[in-house]
Amino acid sequence: MFVKETNLEGCYIITPTVFGDLRGNFFETFNQKEFESETGIKITFVQDNQSISQRGVLRGLHFQKGAYAQAKLVRVVKGKVLDVVVDLREKSKTYGAHFSTILSEENNKQVFVPRGFAHGFAVLEDDTIFSYKCDNYYHKASESGIIYNDPTLNIDWILEENEIMLSDKDKELQML
Repeated sequence: MFVKETNLEGCYIITPTVFGDLRGNFFETFNQKEFESETGIKITFVQDNQSISQRGVLRGLHFQKGAYAQAKLVRVVKGKVLDVVVDLREKSKTYGAHFSTILSEENNKQVFVPRGFAHGFAVLEDDTIFSYKCDNYYHKASESGIIYNDPTLNIDWILEENEIMLSDKDKELQML
């Protein structure tokens, strides 16, 4: 596994070592000992989530507040997304900054999203399967988010505005 910190402190891109032959391929999606050794972050994941979405779906930017904040390890099982992370740690030198990258079934990359960050993704291929691990349980009363088109963030979601499909909940999110 190759681990590289992004421009946001504590946020990492993880690229697994893929072993392939005529039969297909194999790779570890997570190895706690290696992850902790490479990042210095001690973590225990307690919940796995998965979504299936069509091209144009935009999920985010989501986070949980307070004691229910979550760190996430996200990846694409099938398809392709633009994955976006926003630093919401008010004392951070990168507060309000964002990082984005393409996650796909071809590149097998993962993004580690620390607590204190918002996360979202735009689906770039039909029938995309997105999977993520969380280090804290979902708590409805603590959920929050930032509207995807917040002008202060100025995120390029790759999709045309008329392609973007949001949930009713995501249409009501606030500005940063």
